[in-house]
Amino acid sequence: MTEIETATIQDSATEKVVAWLEDNLGGTVTDIARQARWRPVWFADVERGGERLELCVRGDRTDMPLVFPLDHEMRLQRVLGEHGIPVAQVHGWIDDPTAYVMDRVPGENHFENCTDAERDAVVDDYLHILARMHALDIGPFVEAGIMRAERPEESGLLGLRRYKALYRSVKTLPDPFLEFCLGWLRRNPPFSRGRESAIVWDTGQFHHQDGRVVAVLDVEIGHIGDPMMDLAAWRQRDTVLGFGNFAKLYDRYGELVGEPVDLDAIQRHHFMFTLSNQLPFSAALREPAPDSDLMTNLQWCCETNLFATEALAEILDVELPTVEIPEPRESRAEVVLNHLVRNLRTLQIEDEYLRYKLRTMFRMARHASRIDEIGDAVSNTDLDDLHELLGHRPASWLEGEAELERFVLANDDTSRYDEDLVEIFHKRNLRAQMLLGPAGSAMARHLRIQTFSD
Repeated sequence: MTEIETATIQDSATEKVVAWLEDNLGGTVTDIARQARWRPVWFADVERGGERLELCVRGDRTDMPLVFPLDHEMRLQRVLGEHGIPVAQVHGWIDDPTAYVMDRVPGENHFENCTDAERDAVVDDYLHILARMHALDIGPFVEAGIMRAERPEESGLLGLRRYKALYRSVKTLPDPFLEFCLGWLRRNPPFSRGRESAIVWDTGQFHHQDGRVVAVLDVEIGHIGDPMMDLAAWRQRDTVLGFGNFAKLYDRYGELVGEPVDLDAIQRHHFMFTLSNQLPFSAALREPAPDSDLMTNLQWCCETNLFATEALAEILDVELPTVEIPEPRESRAEVVLNHLVRNLRTLQIEDEYLRYKLRTMFRMARHASRIDEIGDAVSNTDLDDLHELLGHRPASWLEGEAELERFVLANDDTSRYDEDLVEIFHKRNLRAQMLLGPAGSAMARHLRIQTFSD
């Protein structure tokens, strides 16, 4: 028995993965398990000629279209590895189910078992890797079909444009918050000043062991862009992993590359990256696919939407407001919802994947209970804010969304209402997060990002 839980082959996708591995890599699949998460990923062990291959099979997302195609991710990872960047070795592509096969790498993705000095050594190694990656000739990446902007001076905008196109293609209901943020970025874009390099963009994902980075992971949204994007996006993951003080990390990166970082570009790229959840998930939050992990997506979006208003407030030098938590109302549904939550919390299931699915249902039940308790109060307070802005009070929360979006779009070419709208959207974002679960729960807790003045 390996460290991977032996899984019964219980679906056709897993059977096809096993067949591909045995047909294309040789040997015999001795263990395979689907990872308990929101996208199809399998961990497999293959015995071949006396050696054991420990593999990861990474499938396509089912809850949203990918911003960059999965084969683009695979090609980027392969070229990075060919040019000395530590990534998992790529073994091949599976047409059905859509996936690619790579090594499964050892190590940890967190610092819970590290001293500060050990963490600092790992992070410094990661900075060296970023500096080497950003110095690579982009020619081989271009030859491999890795996407880049039409002009070098637009290298910092390709990613946003792809996110925006995805958002537009699936949008069905108003989203005034995103329209405001996109309008602000159109008027105030980050300037790359012609910088171009291979980037991973969703930075800070790696496994480490013995004080060194074993492999850079998850290059899903990597492309040829502005290297400052890697330094900016990294800040977001710091809230849960803790990489150290970013002012010092930026100084260290500047030493390694021989010039100071472009803080203005980093700050704007940071704001841009805070939208990387709401843009692709906006439609999935309202019409989730059957396999969608709705609560994880909601929590990500609520948290990063708060990052967005905090980031823009720092750029605009706006002091952000706070909001009061409403008192729960008495409800006829209280008994049944509380009973449902208790039963889902205490139900015991051995299968890891089914246990994961049960946890998603428990979180949805708590979300529904919290909406029942304070949802009307949250909607009414949001509408009160709109009354002050619009001069009248929309009849419902959905009409309020539509009217606020029309207001935002009507003023898209001016910064006249920027400060007012940042304050309104921040209050709305705070209230939205309150609905995710009980006060004090992990789902409803907000972790602040380091500011640029820290």
